[in-house]
Amino acid sequence: MAHITVIIKLTIKLDNRFLNNYDLLLITGPTASGKTSLAAAVAYRLNGEIISADSRQVYRRMNIGTGKDYNDYIINGTQIPCHLIDIAEPGEKYNVFEYQRQFFEVYESLKHRGAFPVVCGGSGMWADSVINGYQMIEVAPDNDLRKQLEEKTLEELIEILSSFKKLHNTTDIDTKKRAIRAIEIEYYVKQNKTSKSCVPKINPLVVGVLPGRDLRRENIAKRLQSRLNEGMVEEVKGLLDTGIAPESLIYYGLEYKFITLYLINKLTYDQMASSLQTAICQFAKRQMTWFRGMERKRTKIHWINAQLPLDDKISAVFELLYKTKP
Repeated sequence: MAHITVIIKLTIKLDNRFLNNYDLLLITGPTASGKTSLAAAVAYRLNGEIISADSRQVYRRMNIGTGKDYNDYIINGTQIPCHLIDIAEPGEKYNVFEYQRQFFEVYESLKHRGAFPVVCGGSGMWADSVINGYQMIEVAPDNDLRKQLEEKTLEELIEILSSFKKLHNTTDIDTKKRAIRAIEIEYYVKQNKTSKSCVPKINPLVVGVLPGRDLRRENIAKRLQSRLNEGMVEEVKGLLDTGIAPESLIYYGLEYKFITLYLINKLTYDQMASSLQTAICQFAKRQMTWFRGMERKRTKIHWINAQLPLDDKISAVFELLYKTKP
């Protein structure tokens, strides 16, 4: 490890031309693939800082369930700065528009200070929104429209949304709340001339950490059991005890959805654990579908075998930084 570190640091000192080619490094992949430890190790060697691309780690006090492995950001006693974690309160509906805006605020700050941005996270839409510069608009809530839509079933809402656009993104129709919000945005766009967001064009290097399906399932099962042992149920109970409504936590999905259903006596403990493991595996599969979609459209993802030792994965990333061109 020390030998590899010395070589890499010396190489950067002698030749950092790749920093002129790539504006940032994105390390992504499905859940439980080992993204965070790799991103932190690379950021340490680059004297860089991490920008999170995780849609749930933005929330304070939602720690175990969202996988905020803070210790992963400490390398050889050095705390790697990490941005866009713990910036919103539980119960809020932080969205990709807000993420993109705050991301570029952090990004410009890092570039100004000469710190290399290492983006890490598995929320594909969030990562895609910054590396491919989504043109988005900010839409305020329309309370009158919401009241009309709340009376409709999810099936009726899906039909209404389908009249506006082809439904590529199934997360828009996971729940009635999300479907209503999606309709609200489409209705606003149809009725108004909008000013889209203006984002800088960037040249990213995108690296994916890829576990095989069996390893992914094994890692998910082990991590879930570990987090349950660490007090994940107690974490969710604590959030409910502060007055956060059950439906607000259910909105966040996965751990918070199924543990909340257990705590309000809608599921037994065994049903919760079993259903949650299945849901996380399905979520990982959807993540891979999203990444494949990014590849089909315009994004080159350089996949690294998750089973490689950490040192080998680090070396693979630096080889890509030097040998590939934007």
